[in-house]
Amino acid sequence: MREILFVVGEASGDLHAGKVAEVLRATAPDLTMVGIGGGHMRDAGVEIIEDVANLAVMGFAEVVRHIPKHYALLGRLRERIESGRVALVVLLDYPGFNLKVAEVAKKAGVPVLYYITPQVWAWGAGRLPKLARVVTKAASILPFEEGLLRRHGVDATFVGHPLLDRAQSLPTQAAARAALGLPADGPILAVFPGSRRAELARHLKPFMETATLLQAHVPGLHVVVSVAPTVQISEVECPFPRVHGASFNVLRATTAGLLKSGTTTLEAAVAGLPHVIGYRTSAITYAIARRVVKIPHIGLVNVVAQREVSREFVQEAFEPRRVADALMPLLDVHSAQRAQAVAGLSEVRGMLGTPGASERVATMIRDLVAAGPAR
Repeated sequence: MREILFVVGEASGDLHAGKVAEVLRATAPDLTMVGIGGGHMRDAGVEIIEDVANLAVMGFAEVVRHIPKHYALLGRLRERIESGRVALVVLLDYPGFNLKVAEVAKKAGVPVLYYITPQVWAWGAGRLPKLARVVTKAASILPFEEGLLRRHGVDATFVGHPLLDRAQSLPTQAAARAALGLPADGPILAVFPGSRRAELARHLKPFMETATLLQAHVPGLHVVVSVAPTVQISEVECPFPRVHGASFNVLRATTAGLLKSGTTTLEAAVAGLPHVIGYRTSAITYAIARRVVKIPHIGLVNVVAQREVSREFVQEAFEPRRVADALMPLLDVHSAQRAQAVAGLSEVRGMLGTPGASERVATMIRDLVAAGPAR
């Protein structure tokens, strides 16, 4: 029996691949699924051949020391793909590694579906010719990606953003506060400092300083910190209540948010939570990024809107006093700034498509398998 090979590079990819695998298990039980992933994929019936926790890195500087491990893993995948038992390779994000996997598959005549395509609109536009050459089909999750990819010869389809599938039945603010044990009334600040230790090392202190400043100036303000399930933060590092997982509950329960850049900003748009974006990275990574990144915004919510819906404070600009000043009007439910921010976030939510991304990708997988080997 030939197999579907999934390759993801971090926890978010494991989550999204797991949702697709759940659909496949229900609609195509004859397919065998294997891959690089984690708990979500494993729970969906995927045989895990390498845990994603051993791979996830971030930033240009951090990638260098993982090169030997990646080359060894690529060799294992090449052997599997060339064995003849792989019917389709499904790649999620992680372009530095996954484009090499796609090239191996192309040479072996195995079709490739790329779900959550590389962010070539931000940097790495030089990857577009390679994408067109080695990818059979692409499933994009941001509204402007389909046209960009098609103009460069990639057979791309916008499937909608998968986070919409997780947000089809959001709780009311009252229900979310009750579920988290938070006060029923008054302002609450949500803090999302990041899900990786490298992010937390740079974000936690300034994020905590900002929250402390706000508590001193906003009467009755409560603060809640969202922590990834895989991360532990001590009371010394974070003096505020911490919630593990349950990100949408936190976003719905609170009045405003201080968020690191990334998908969390889109989750906040879906939840309708006005927020400010803060981000710091290593000096080397930032210096390189300033040279290669071609877009004016770092927060995905602003990238989708193509304007600044949420204020951004990046690197040296992330000064707790300035960030606190930007958050103050968002914590006032009657302020014009907050109303404007909420309207902008609603616009972004509408641009993300409709629920059902996992089902659409699963259909693409079944169609590609039925079509047979790549030409």
